[in-house]
Amino acid sequence: MRSFVSRPMPSSIHRRLKAPLERLYVTFNHVESAVDPIHVVRRYATPADREVVAFCASALAFGRVASVLSTTESLLAVLGDSPAAFVRDFDPARDGDRLRPLVHRWIRGVDLIALLWILRRMITEAGSIERFFLDGHAPSASDVGPALNRFAARARAIDLDEIYGDRDGRRWVTYFFPRPAAGSACKRLNLFLRWMVRRDAVDLGVWSGLSPSTLVIPLDTHVIRVGRCLGLTRYRSPGWAMASEITASLRRLDPEDPVRFDFSICHLGMMDACGFNRPQRDDRCPLRGVCRPTGRRRRVSPGPFVRR
Repeated sequence: MRSFVSRPMPSSIHRRLKAPLERLYVTFNHVESAVDPIHVVRRYATPADREVVAFCASALAFGRVASVLSTTESLLAVLGDSPAAFVRDFDPARDGDRLRPLVHRWIRGVDLIALLWILRRMITEAGSIERFFLDGHAPSASDVGPALNRFAARARAIDLDEIYGDRDGRRWVTYFFPRPAAGSACKRLNLFLRWMVRRDAVDLGVWSGLSPSTLVIPLDTHVIRVGRCLGLTRYRSPGWAMASEITASLRRLDPEDPVRFDFSICHLGMMDACGFNRPQRDDRCPLRGVCRPTGRRRRVSPGPFVRR
C-alpha cells in the first residue's frame, strides 16, 4: 500500500470544529433527514438480508441518487423477499436471465451476475460477508486499509470464466472491489462498512467483529469539498491518501467513531449549502464561521468516487 504522512489536526482547528460538527451530526442523525440508499437496506429485518442488500446497494452507489435507487430496486426485485437465501442458492445458469437486462451506467447485467456469484462464494466459504472480510483483518491494524486489500484480492481471485467466457469484460466486476494499495479511495466499500459497523439512527450496526474506530470515510465529491473547506486535508486529488487524512482529522474529534460525521458532511454538500469556492462563500452553510471557503472556483473531478 502506498504510504503517506498524515498531518495531525492543529488544536486550534480541533477547538473550532468540534461543536459545529457535533451540531451538524445531531441535525442529520435521524432516519428521515435525507434520501439515501441505506433506507432500502433498512426494509429488511434479518442481519443476513441486510448484509447482502447493503453490499449490493453500496456497490451501485455511484451516479444520481434516483438512478442508484432505481437500479437497486430492480436488482432487489430479482432477489425477492429473502436476498440472502437467493444469494446462497444463486445459480448463474438458472437465475442469470432475469439479471441480464439490468444496466447501471457502465455496469451490465453480466457484471451483476458475477457480483452475486462472488457473494455466494464468500458466504459459502466463510458463512457471511462479515466473516469473509474479518478473515483478512488483523485486530492490531490501525484502520481497514490492509483488510480491504486482502478482501478485494480474494474477491478478484474467484473464478468467473463460466460467467464471462472469453469476453474482455470482467474488468467491470472488479470495479466493485477496488484496493487502497492501488490508490483507490474505496468509497463504496467504505460506505458498506460504515452501514454495517456503525450503529445510530442512520447506520445499522449489523456487524460486531470490527471496531468503528478503524473505519475510513467514504470519499466523494461532497466530502472532498467540505473536507477541504474545513481544513481536514491538504490533498487536492481524490484517493486513499485523502480519505485517510480526512479520517485522521475527524479521529481527533472522535477517536472511537470518526466516520460518524460522514453522513452529515456528505448531505451538507448534497444540499449545496457549502460555500467552498463559491461567490457567496459560506453565508448559507450550517458551518459558517468555522470553514475557510477560499480560492478560485474549481471543479473537482469525481471519477469513481461520486456519491450523489
